[in-house]
Amino acid sequence: MPPELTIRAGHPDFLDLPWDVSLAEWEIENILDLPKGISRHEVRFVQYPEGIYAIKELPTRAARQDYTVLRALEFFGGPAVRPVGLVEKRNHDRHSELSAALITAYEPFSFSYRELVQGPGFGARRKQMLDAFAGLLVELHLAGVFWGDCSLSNVLYRFDAEAIETVMVDAETAVVFEEGQISRGRREEDIEIMIVNVAGGMADIAASHGISLDDADLTLGEDIADRYHGLWTELTTEPTIPLDERYQIGNRIARLNDLGFNVEEVDLVPQDEGGSRLKLKLRVGGRTFHVNRLKELTGIEALEHQAKQLLADLYYFQANQGVTSPTGKNVAAIQWRVSVFEPMVERLRNLPGVVDPVQAYCDLLLHRYMMSEGFGHDVGIEAAWNDWLQRGRPGYPLATE
Repeated sequence: MPPELTIRAGHPDFLDLPWDVSLAEWEIENILDLPKGISRHEVRFVQYPEGIYAIKELPTRAARQDYTVLRALEFFGGPAVRPVGLVEKRNHDRHSELSAALITAYEPFSFSYRELVQGPGFGARRKQMLDAFAGLLVELHLAGVFWGDCSLSNVLYRFDAEAIETVMVDAETAVVFEEGQISRGRREEDIEIMIVNVAGGMADIAASHGISLDDADLTLGEDIADRYHGLWTELTTEPTIPLDERYQIGNRIARLNDLGFNVEEVDLVPQDEGGSRLKLKLRVGGRTFHVNRLKELTGIEALEHQAKQLLADLYYFQANQGVTSPTGKNVAAIQWRVSVFEPMVERLRNLPGVVDPVQAYCDLLLHRYMMSEGFGHDVGIEAAWNDWLQRGRPGYPLATE
């Protein structure tokens, strides 16, 4: 019996792949050898004109659940890889690894936690990784998703301006609750699973390098949990405000937007008979506020922290142009893209070793800022460019803990 393929529109049909044999035995021309983290399932990468795809081999039930949850996450913009297709009936035994496969779009410029943790920059990157991992869990829980197997190896990482972006990879144990509601007990269960899994991952890295467990970073998961609880409180606290201090509504929304989160709904609930005190209830969406704003103004797609930094450069350009009217700012946004952003990205793209020109542009912008701080005046992009090249194209200096 031939396998059954469910493939979304806009992608190859994948009928040319040898689905009747295990992925580990594939010997085909379009296989790519790309970095990947540790997985209990076989994963291969294939290239087509439409793009690069990751294929994971797993039992039918797990594959269906993975595909269903990823589709749900994609629907509301959740931080997860994009599902492309599901392959079933590869084997008569539905419980065997060979019975099904999940196809997802490859996440460009991504890497596994081992590449980050084992690198010499982890000391400086530790805070960014902890914040990113905590933010990922918060976003999933806000969307009503219980992960059930949160670990370092089930996440992909990308450099995002001065931060790190995290993307959920494995969703076979996840559950999406109706109406986006997840209980406190379920959230705490996810946290406990994460702490144990992260400690195990760090112990494995220590063992592979001959490092004593006493020197392993076994508290990494506990640090993530602390940051998770702080961010969750910030996003879900429902303050009571006096009727004559309604300006606090805008302040709170602005604070959440600055963290990158969209505020989708605002409710004001009277707390006394006269209505002199109101409880502020906000429905918080995903962390895409600056992404959406940048795309709205310029059509440029970037990661959240990259978008925030690019918007700052756009506002800097608008200020130098002296535009103040809404129409003038809209025109200046297009001018910035055409005369500043695109030419610089093209220059960066042509430099050897630059694989992500948008991230490199963010590095350059931060270098310009640091130079301007040092000189006490704006040095301009060309001076920053020349100094950046002379210094070996350094990234931004990151604070250690």
